[in-house]
Amino acid sequence: MTATEPIKFERQDGKGLATGTLGLFGSTVIGLASTAPVYSLVATLGWVVLAVGAQAPIAFIVAFVPMLFIAFAYRELNNAVPDCGTTFTWGTKAFGPWVGWMGGWGVAVAGMVVLANLAQVASIYFWAMFGMEFEQNNDWRIIIVAVFFIAAMTWVSWRGVEIGERIQNVLLGIQYLALALFVVAALWHFFGGTAPNPTPFSWEWMNPLAFEEWSGFTEAVLYALFIYWGWDTCLALNEETKDPKRIPGLAALLTCVILLFTYVGVTIAAMMYAGLGESGVGLGNEANADDFFLAIKDGLLGPMGWFLVIAVLISAVSSTQTTILPTARGTLAMGVYRALPARFKQVHPTYKTPSFSTLVMGVVASIYYVGMTLISDSIMQDTIASLGLAIAFYYAITGYACVWYFKDELFTSGRNFVYKFLLPLAGALLLTYAFIQSAIDMLDPDYGYSGTLLGVGSTFVVGVGALLVGVVLMFVWYMFPRSKRFFSGQSLNRETPVMVPDEAASYPRSVDGGI
Repeated sequence: MTATEPIKFERQDGKGLATGTLGLFGSTVIGLASTAPVYSLVATLGWVVLAVGAQAPIAFIVAFVPMLFIAFAYRELNNAVPDCGTTFTWGTKAFGPWVGWMGGWGVAVAGMVVLANLAQVASIYFWAMFGMEFEQNNDWRIIIVAVFFIAAMTWVSWRGVEIGERIQNVLLGIQYLALALFVVAALWHFFGGTAPNPTPFSWEWMNPLAFEEWSGFTEAVLYALFIYWGWDTCLALNEETKDPKRIPGLAALLTCVILLFTYVGVTIAAMMYAGLGESGVGLGNEANADDFFLAIKDGLLGPMGWFLVIAVLISAVSSTQTTILPTARGTLAMGVYRALPARFKQVHPTYKTPSFSTLVMGVVASIYYVGMTLISDSIMQDTIASLGLAIAFYYAITGYACVWYFKDELFTSGRNFVYKFLLPLAGALLLTYAFIQSAIDMLDPDYGYSGTLLGVGSTFVVGVGALLVGVVLMFVWYMFPRSKRFFSGQSLNRETPVMVPDEAASYPRSVDGGI
């Protein structure tokens, strides 16, 4: 066997996942639920306003541009290689095992970090339902409930995509009902003259040239990358989707566009209602930055304020489950192609889910959450900013992989030039710049909210350190005999047949109708 000769896998049914489970509607729901629109706004809106003030709406639009460009890269790569390993598989096929492995690690890091944040927010809002608020977010009661949520959603993910999708249909509906109620109530108060700080809409909010500080702009965009992150779950479930070459890519694009209108609309309504003041319920009040909805719920909705609490809780819990999905399937693919130990490729015989990978994800996320929380009460906020580095890292790899994988056909048609070259490359370059500039900014000891670690900003240590841990683990795995075929380019290379089911027509009808 030569160094690049692909290994012939015997299984013809792909990796053993439940094929044909999702249609376009279900795939889009999973993509939207993964971004957790209500939770994402709670976690980032205040910080984005602190960074760029009235330019918050245009910051979300600017961050959408590279997301859309990379979504096209995902669509084109998925059409050619519909593998649940996504960035890992595509990066390996384009650039070789080392880049592919780190791309897979970037996906895993992003999932682990956001799971910890989601669980903490879910726990805080769980206790808020009972009128209980804590001075410190590392209170033992918050930690216990947060770990319980991770465990519960890990079980749902282990139990199967079908039950997960049915739950997500309901939970996402509640989230968008809450957001619609928020926008209607905010505008009602504004036009009725009862808003606490009524601020008329200004087209200057949409001016991309009005940013006052470049560092504030890059910080806002990094937060905005986090707020969009999650749409690629549609692609990670491609092997479980009806028509896996077409529907996941379309669902990803739909998800991005829906999120754009959601975030910009809610932001404008919030600014018109609460204003940008630095006191009271103003969006410029740093005391409310990490929990804007809690600060305004009673004044905005009166006795119905509890509904916002429920919506944030549901959003966080919902995304906790969907966030596990892409990481578990990414490590499943890594196990199949020998980039991880063999146990990671185990699929439950009944539920058709990556059983071992799913359980490992839940355990590691719980350990990470408890560890980070014990280090500092505020470090979880810094991890949201650091998460943007991991997102920019593996999205950029995907964009570059698209260009290189299709290098022989980029100029054969206008469509190929735009969707396989121009847009993916532009998205990758923008994200590369965001990564480098943000990492430089994070070196400042004053960056973030947890002080310094190792003499530099804690956000830099958490963000860059997490990626460097991947480099160490990659070299450790390289020392094991099972890894040799992967790192020598035998188990996965450009010519390797991807382990997906052969006949799309044989897929059973999806639970949402397979639209």
